[in-house]
Amino acid sequence: MSGFVEKPEPIEVPGLVHLHTGKVRDLYRDADGNLVMVASDRMSAYDWVLPTEIPDKGRVLTQLSLWWFDRLTDLVPHHVLSTDLPAGAPADWEGRTLVCRALDMVPVECVARGYLTGSGLAEYRQTRTVCGLALPEGLTDGSELPSPIFTPATKAEVGEHDENVSYEEVARQVGAETAALLRQTTLAVYGRARDIARDRGILLADTKFEFGFADGELVLADEVLTPDSSRFWPADEWQPGRAQPSFDKQFVRDWLTSPASGWDRHGHQPPPALPQDVVDRTRAKYVEAYERLTGLSWA
Repeated sequence: MSGFVEKPEPIEVPGLVHLHTGKVRDLYRDADGNLVMVASDRMSAYDWVLPTEIPDKGRVLTQLSLWWFDRLTDLVPHHVLSTDLPAGAPADWEGRTLVCRALDMVPVECVARGYLTGSGLAEYRQTRTVCGLALPEGLTDGSELPSPIFTPATKAEVGEHDENVSYEEVARQVGAETAALLRQTTLAVYGRARDIARDRGILLADTKFEFGFADGELVLADEVLTPDSSRFWPADEWQPGRAQPSFDKQFVRDWLTSPASGWDRHGHQPPPALPQDVVDRTRAKYVEAYERLTGLSWA
């Protein structure tokens, strides 16, 4: 069992129709048919949405996505139309709300990997492949790959795992032409972001994108290159052969799996509330990622 420990009630805003409550984002439709995405401060780990929020997390995700969108538009257009608050929206939505084009979404998580870790490492250890792609012998946790690879996954509902699939399976689902475009665009965006991050002392180990179509054109959607959708590692601490320190929810994962939490991630009980020090340290990591990548100060 997994999902929400406490599922929030959607906020009612005149003129907006609530469509979906996700792990982090709430999705609405406005009177013009555009989508309104609101990034909450919710935190998820091990397929659970936790009962404790991380202050400012939703704003960090939103502002960092906007920064990246501006640096990728020559590679692929994005879905953002406006950051203006809809009339009647609560003041807390400021800085965490995007008004976006409605797209015909592609049902694939488009993952690019430049380094071996996570589910890719687990598959490699068994088969020396990731998503059916053969990799050299001798790689270990944190190894840089000979070149970045496209390793797609199926999208999962809240509380379920995304599942890695082969490129051939993506082509079967969406067609060969669309699959090729997804792979090409994913690797191009990853390459741009990897180089920008590296110049700032950060390694982009892997990341996932979501795409949709508008009038036949591929469009980058959802969040992009945030600590929730990407693994960012400090370059000066990179050491293959072990788990790498990262700019994300690692403090949360570590505490949940420690004796201090008293929680069994393989059991049936929901995870407990996070202690304040874990909340504070996690918030600091998200803010640090924003500041190091953008060069801007988080107010």
